Amino acid sequence: MIDIVLPAATATQSMQHMVAHFSLLEPLFDAMPDVVFFVKDDNARYVIVNTTLAKRCGMKEKATLLGKTAEEVFPARFGQAYTAQDRSIVHSRTRFTDQLELHLYPGREPGWCLTSKLPLQDAEGRVLGVAGVSRDLRAAEGTHPAYHRLAVAARNIHDNYAQPIRLADIASLIDMSVAQMERYFDKIFHLTPRQMLLKTRLDAASRLLASDLSITDIAARCGYNDHSAFTRQFKATVGLTPSEYRTLVRADKAR
Repeated sequence: MIDIVLPAATATQSMQHMVAHFSLLEPLFDAMPDVVFFVKDDNARYVIVNTTLAKRCGMKEKATLLGKTAEEVFPARFGQAYTAQDRSIVHSRTRFTDQLELHLYPGREPGWCLTSKLPLQDAEGRVLGVAGVSRDLRAAEGTHPAYHRLAVAARNIHDNYAQPIRLADIASLIDMSVAQMERYFDKIFHLTPRQMLLKTRLDAASRLLASDLSITDIAARCGYNDHSAFTRQFKATVGLTPSEYRTLVRADKAR
């Protein structure tokens, strides 16, 4: 994503410029069913959304989302983390690119995407809000000559994520160097092998957290010998600790 700096004006005028600027892109993003697009104000409230986001929140009209935070429209285990992340970007003026995130998909099922967000500033340096896009993770199945070899590597990761995994061993399995494998993974899966391993482990963990297993047992079943390392990585990716996520999953089910 590129830096967006809006013309000099009062804060209110700058906000109006921002909405007008991004509104021009709405039809483009509305035509992308595998991309979520949004702009939020400095209080993390939606001011522009695309059709995909509205549908995934169970809304028939995009306007229903406007003025609300993610915390108000998503299940608690997602919404709280998204809103906290938005506010952190506003206050810290930092951005992130292609962060692996757990999202809500059709049927209210969790799935994975790559999200990029940046703070929106006017010419006076005031942060007016946040713009972001999230792209669904979908493999370019069958369209790349290396796909079938990479599918073997991906299956190996999915089947053995609970065990220690060395990239060199997986690369050897498909007769590639580690550098070649990483290049092709990015082209086909839009993930590095390490990101795929992380995704697979945390996907399994998010399912197991709905059970009565202890956090320590879940960490071990998902390939983490160190409970604290599991907690750190889960929080860094999902935005909540495993315990917080479990509490919110149970609260969502109880509704």
